[in-house]
Amino acid sequence: MRNMEGHKAWVVAVDMGYGHQRAAYPLRHLSPDGKIWIANNYQGIPANDRRIWKNTRLFYELFSRVKKVPIVGDFLFDAFIDSMQKIPPFYPRRDLSKPSFQLKTMYAAIRAGWGRNLVELMNKEDIPLITTFPAVAFFAEVHGFKNDIYVVVCDADISRAWAPMHPKKSRVKYLAPCRRVVERLKLYTVKEENIFLTGFPLPEENVGSLNLKNLEKDLADRIVNLDPEKRYRKKYGGTVQQFLKGVKLHARHKHPLTLTFAVGGAGAQRNLAKDILFSLRKKIIKRKINFNLVAGTRNDTYCYFKKQVAKLNLTRCLDKNLRIIFDLNIEDYFKNFNSALRDSDILWTKPSELVFYSALGLPIIMAPALGSQEVYNRRWLKTIGAGISQDMPKYADEWLFDWVESGWLAEAAMAGYLDSRQFGVYNITDVVFKGVKKPEKSYQLL
Repeated sequence: MRNMEGHKAWVVAVDMGYGHQRAAYPLRHLSPDGKIWIANNYQGIPANDRRIWKNTRLFYELFSRVKKVPIVGDFLFDAFIDSMQKIPPFYPRRDLSKPSFQLKTMYAAIRAGWGRNLVELMNKEDIPLITTFPAVAFFAEVHGFKNDIYVVVCDADISRAWAPMHPKKSRVKYLAPCRRVVERLKLYTVKEENIFLTGFPLPEENVGSLNLKNLEKDLADRIVNLDPEKRYRKKYGGTVQQFLKGVKLHARHKHPLTLTFAVGGAGAQRNLAKDILFSLRKKIIKRKINFNLVAGTRNDTYCYFKKQVAKLNLTRCLDKNLRIIFDLNIEDYFKNFNSALRDSDILWTKPSELVFYSALGLPIIMAPALGSQEVYNRRWLKTIGAGISQDMPKYADEWLFDWVESGWLAEAAMAGYLDSRQFGVYNITDVVFKGVKKPEKSYQLL
């Protein structure tokens, strides 16, 4: 990390799902105590604030998990969750500044005092606020936060609830991960001078500082593993060598194909692991594939994975070529997950904030989307060519290896590396602390 001594900011997230905390994790070094503040769970939070946050979280997780219930699941999710966070069509371009019902409800609670205590605590130090959850920024503005307010956007497109009640009058500033978010905020009539195209903040341990040392080394090895028949390297060898100096165009893989399957914070898609494990069982036993199951911080998901592993008599493979990544502490989970990604060849997950991890040169197999924002995340990832929608999980042992042998996933890995943004953390610090208007590392297409 570049020397940021003297540069401090409140880094605030919420523990609803992983996305908001994952975006904050690479910025934690900016916090006065090196830790991320959790707006819905901090020492001294008023009982009324805790109740509002708790109800919001339970509501979301309930309907995220009920979505898998046959027939009624999709209806309930669409009616109670997705309708509130729905993203309107982008075209034709028009004024979309009219506040949504969700936003009006949020502001009513804020004016009644929600978030005031948090702002009073942060005002004890005159430093900027960087938050990954829009309501926290609205707290800060309504309750008189005395320094600059920045929002890190976690998706490739966003609902009206991300922008303030009166965008043209607001001083909230946005750190956008991609161009579509920049243009969407303009439709919500956020002032152009309050929008900065920075890219999503990626973990330094995977990027390897400004020289991309770790990323390029990992990707060079990954291209070899994802292109066993050398089909991609024969066709695009010049491009590969231009951007990955350390790649060996004629090398063979050093370890079996490594697949990482990650579920979201609500654990809604953990049942996919059952079919994937069953399909890959023989290849796991023969050590033709390494498989990481990511349970995150959810003990119930961890127990579910363990149960499925035992049912298929795969327990003997645990901690060898079959791993379950789990930790009750979320920062330890992020650390272990990021470490696992360095050795992974493919990431299989729903199109959450993890679509931006394609910038690490990771091809992403996308599970079904949950919610409007993930539908747009999937569209963005497909547009840059870095993601592919999953085929039937129970036949993964067939189509997954066909995709590898074709070089298709190697091409997706390079597409993510070339057309996504790796420098989110550095661009954010330049904007917040140096007043940079147009970060230098924002030349990618989308």
